[in-house]
Amino acid sequence: MNKFFLGGLLAFAVSACAPSEEADEGAGADPGVVNLYSSRHYDTDLALYEDFTEQTGITVNLIEAEADALIERIQSEGELSPADVLITVDAGRLWRAEEAGVLSPVESEVLNERLPIYLRHPEGLWFGLSTRARVIIYNKEAGEPEGLETYADLADPAYRGDICIRSSSNIYNISLLSSIIANQGEEAAEEWARGVVANFAREPQGNDTAQIESVAAGECRIAVVNTYYLARFAGGDDEQKALFDRLGVIFPDQDGNGSHINVSGAGVIKTAPNRENAVRFLEYLTSESAQRYFADGNNEYPAVSGLEANSAVEMLGDFKPDTLNAVEIGSNQAEAVQIFDRAGWN
Repeated sequence: MNKFFLGGLLAFAVSACAPSEEADEGAGADPGVVNLYSSRHYDTDLALYEDFTEQTGITVNLIEAEADALIERIQSEGELSPADVLITVDAGRLWRAEEAGVLSPVESEVLNERLPIYLRHPEGLWFGLSTRARVIIYNKEAGEPEGLETYADLADPAYRGDICIRSSSNIYNISLLSSIIANQGEEAAEEWARGVVANFAREPQGNDTAQIESVAAGECRIAVVNTYYLARFAGGDDEQKALFDRLGVIFPDQDGNGSHINVSGAGVIKTAPNRENAVRFLEYLTSESAQRYFADGNNEYPAVSGLEANSAVEMLGDFKPDTLNAVEIGSNQAEAVQIFDRAGWN
């Protein structure tokens, strides 16, 4: 058990005098602590927390769990919650935290200067810290699919029986469809979902790694995956690299809105007992050194403009991202789920 997890457990001993609503530092505050609830679980994140402590003297107390469980925990703890910061992945989960009312607006010139506007909540409830793109891959031996340049093309009958993809309950697919709703409207989104279902090579199954392995093995010709999964193969052992070499990568919609991206992000909890430390921690996460830890640890793209991704990600190629604000992606998720259900996307 690492010291950060132990620290996180001890965080629950924070005084019952935790501040209500959005109070400033007060009776429940500890000037040397920030209590972090995170759904990320990478060793490089632990190194990042150590670096923050070395730079500031502030100890990071960590609790790790799935995002929905953390949000529910913060709600159940209420005003007595020791949580200062929530870190999670995917716009949908950030939106769920917003809807649950557990986040507090943050005004920070540092964050506003370093992060592009589409990676910031309009009211400062959360801030994107790294991104990943959802791309199309294909089996090179089978040949590059002619005319496949956009997400919309995936619904073309020309690709009947070619597509492998995850289930509709997967948050990455929900967010992709949410972005299509935002960009093209509900009717076009449902038509797209029905067209993709008609092109399935098999019933949705497995994670993105399973889709990569299936395309490399020729079990299906096309799949949709997140870039960080691909980068793991590109920068992995000899066997993984051999599988990656069998794949072609298409960044969709480069002549349109750009490729759909999603975020890992963080926000300050409404009842944070150590609000000043929490804001300082968020600002640290956008520093160049922290961005290296945060993005490289999961083969993601840094959120701060001008910083390059690691070599495994860079070898996937340059692309134009869709700059749709993640708030819109989150707010369309309920409709996306309903569309998937109507389309028969299991």
